Amino acid sequence: MYDDPLETILDEDLISSSEEEYTKKEPLVTQKVTKEEEGMRLDKFLVRSFPYYSRNQFIRLIENGSVEDVETHEVFSKANQKVHVGSSYMIIPPDAVPASPQAENIPLDILYEDEDLLVVNKPAGMVVHQGAGNFQGTLVNALLYHCGSSLSGIGGVKRPGIVHRIDKETSGILVVAKNDFTHTHLSEQFAEHTIERIYQAFVWGYVKQISGIVSGNIGRSPTNRQKMAIVSHGGKSAVTHYERLAVFGHGLASHIQCVLETGRTHQIRVHMASIGHSLIGDKVYGIVPKSAPELIQFFPRQALHAGFLGFVHPRLNQYMSFEAPLPEDMQNLLIQLQSLDK
Repeated sequence: MYDDPLETILDEDLISSSEEEYTKKEPLVTQKVTKEEEGMRLDKFLVRSFPYYSRNQFIRLIENGSVEDVETHEVFSKANQKVHVGSSYMIIPPDAVPASPQAENIPLDILYEDEDLLVVNKPAGMVVHQGAGNFQGTLVNALLYHCGSSLSGIGGVKRPGIVHRIDKETSGILVVAKNDFTHTHLSEQFAEHTIERIYQAFVWGYVKQISGIVSGNIGRSPTNRQKMAIVSHGGKSAVTHYERLAVFGHGLASHIQCVLETGRTHQIRVHMASIGHSLIGDKVYGIVPKSAPELIQFFPRQALHAGFLGFVHPRLNQYMSFEAPLPEDMQNLLIQLQSLDK
């Protein structure tokens, strides 16, 4: 059984951030704003237009980038933005997802576990949570099986607490909460940007600066709703710090390390592409140099690995950090890149 897409949204953990195609639902379109409605908050206007949905649901939809101006295609991110006379707004619902994910016996690479949380090294190819086209084989399915009765419940439901995500084809470390207390405290650390996250990536081109910062609000692309982009209106603030570790093939590619100040969907992929250094293997944002050897050209996924995670354990009040080495496919890619200079 599947929930209504406007009902389930509303749990952000169920929104897929993968780049795979999805079946679009019919959007909802409001009437034009009248003189009497001029200056009304966007969320209140949407409730007036569609009273059978709650204000909280519309707030979540707005924050998820699912509401845009029909004429200008501006995507909104704040519920308190004011509406203007003559404007109408389109609500693009996310896909419906299964109401109750099922436990599946899927092996996990667990770096740490106690009664409050566990830290997992996710392989490339595994989706974190259920979403469009991904109802089985996800990290959530595996966690439900692994944790079993040790889950005390989050929001009154026995399910693992996903407090952050990485893309399906990105490998690396995630921390997962087992109870409400841990979920709340870890979420606060992410919101306050005190979690330490370091990624390893291989990008196209010679990254000239030894280190740098890329910033710019990230939201749904106004021209392609399946992609994220740096947007001039709306979106969410995003900052990526990068450091060049090595250069290969006389500038054909570079090895970089990225530290996230924020954690937006596809953040590193969008930010690096915006400065002309898209990730090797990125089929959505990448531009492959014709001079690249085939083995590197056709690397099967974005070459991105979440290799370091540091946070304060909510109950122990101790700083903990975890590292995961480059997975085998990225180690092999590194060897191929290094061979270009021999």
